[in-house]
Amino acid sequence: MLWTSRIPRTLAILLSGTALAVAGLIMQLIARNRFVEPSTVGTTESALLGVLIALVLVPGAPPIAKMAIATTTALAGTALFLAVVRRLPSRESLLVPLVGIMLGGVISGVTTMFAYEANLLQNLNSWAFGDFSRVLQGRYELLWVVGAAAVAGCLAADRFTLAALGEGVTRSLGLNHASVVRFGVVIVSVISAVTVTTVGALPFLGLVVPNLVSLFVGDNARRAVPWVALLGAGLVLAGDILARLIRYPFEVPVGLVMSVIGAGVFLFLLWRQESLRSAGGRA
Repeated sequence: MLWTSRIPRTLAILLSGTALAVAGLIMQLIARNRFVEPSTVGTTESALLGVLIALVLVPGAPPIAKMAIATTTALAGTALFLAVVRRLPSRESLLVPLVGIMLGGVISGVTTMFAYEANLLQNLNSWAFGDFSRVLQGRYELLWVVGAAAVAGCLAADRFTLAALGEGVTRSLGLNHASVVRFGVVIVSVISAVTVTTVGALPFLGLVVPNLVSLFVGDNARRAVPWVALLGAGLVLAGDILARLIRYPFEVPVGLVMSVIGAGVFLFLLWRQESLRSAGGRA
């Protein structure tokens, strides 16, 4: 039981939490906005669309093939979001996540429509919320890919910090801004797609953790990324324990717990920013 279920589940929790938190930090840096993360820019919804495509076109495909298809659609969705954001008349901090949520809603609506037509809605819903109860030995190993992607993101933390300063500053320091952004998009897409296809979606994790860490550490990604990884893993572990205790002996999907907690923290962060802005205006 220990080697077949308990240890694989714990490793899956730690890998998912660490990688998604790092992906959220990278997404915020390349989008230059604190209120974005894979589940608020359409990346997660695009990965779910890829899962549906795999279920329809190659239902018997191995997990690695589903991961590849989901990664491709996640890349396309993230690139579409960044292209839309660049054309916004204003980069006001609340407008960017609003556009991402709307884009994700459109992608999710299209996915749901085709899943309903193909009678795969119930199958798709099993990936909509993260659930570690199905994790066993032999069914979580793909998450080591997201661990490697998170490490790559950590090693490139300085480059993402410079990219967050703007294209002009990045070029003046000898870096190719477009290449850094593309690298970040690939990391975020791989992490989102592999996590969705293995354990399901964990909404708001990548938004909450980097914002909480920035309150104490600041905006330097090199200093923040170890704390982001640690807090991300700890938060998912705490959410998983809570999910098992809420309706014991039954288990609530941890993705549902993360959605409730994350949405509350998201609203608090929005309220905090508006309060700080109002206070600055009065000053």
